[in-house]
Amino acid sequence: MTDHTATTTVATVPEGAGSTSPPTDADLAAMLLIRHFERALLDLFARGELHGTTHTCLGQEHVPVALAPLLGERDYVFSNHRGHGHYIARFGDPSDLLAEIMGREGAVCNGVGGSQHVFRDRYLSTGVQGESLPVAAGAALHLKRHEPGALALAYTGDGTWGEGAVYEALNMAALWRLPLLVVVENNGIAQSTATGTHMAGTVQARAAAFGIAHLRVESTDPAGIRAMTGPLVERVRDGAPLVLEFVTQRLGPHSKGDDTRTDAELRRVREADWHARYRTALGERFAAADAAAADRVARLVAEVAARPLSVWSAA
Repeated sequence: MTDHTATTTVATVPEGAGSTSPPTDADLAAMLLIRHFERALLDLFARGELHGTTHTCLGQEHVPVALAPLLGERDYVFSNHRGHGHYIARFGDPSDLLAEIMGREGAVCNGVGGSQHVFRDRYLSTGVQGESLPVAAGAALHLKRHEPGALALAYTGDGTWGEGAVYEALNMAALWRLPLLVVVENNGIAQSTATGTHMAGTVQARAAAFGIAHLRVESTDPAGIRAMTGPLVERVRDGAPLVLEFVTQRLGPHSKGDDTRTDAELRRVREADWHARYRTALGERFAAADAAAADRVARLVAEVAARPLSVWSAA
């Protein structure tokens, strides 16, 4: 019988671990691009120029930016309802995603997927909580059999761990030694409910129950995160499933304007935001990169808004 518990890792990557240098220009630019993209979406909704819904990843931008260089083209990425940053970090160019959300020509899914349901190459997002993990487990099984060395990554939030399908997927991943990487963006709140009031125990203990390795990441430094997680991600490729739990903040509302947190709670998450810390630490370098990202997104919004509606959106 295989001893699955032998692979269990319990550790924490605190702020600043693995790197003593400031973020690289590329990492900083990517994080700021996602930040201004999300702000632009909220602004477009406020002006009545977008329809449907959207869930921004404000405060969580460092997670996909840190992980993207660890992934290859053969790897699958399964995203969720808060996935714009996952997409932009994966593909680098947000224009086709913005066109999708705005229903304009050039949309990655012809304007029928909108903000939450996006498919491109080996990237898939869904707004259904918990759905991605069992699908990712199936993809990981395929990869193990037919494309050894590739992995399936599934992004989840702390709220997703209330879904039974999560545990069925973890059970299969442990039993079958699947190349499955589960990334938990634990922002401490599920829609409007604090994690402590809806989730008993911890993600770490739940992973350990299946003998699956777990690493808790408190850092927001992409280079430091990669230094600490890279070797573990390579083990995933060899059939050692892993749960990476990122302790992060959700700066924005659940969706558009539905934020029920108190002023004190919002102040606390803003004070912990990587944006504020880097702005202070990097000075003019940060200001220049921030302005460049804001300008890029402003030009992108104007260009995409000027396009005709996609055929499907106009139908």
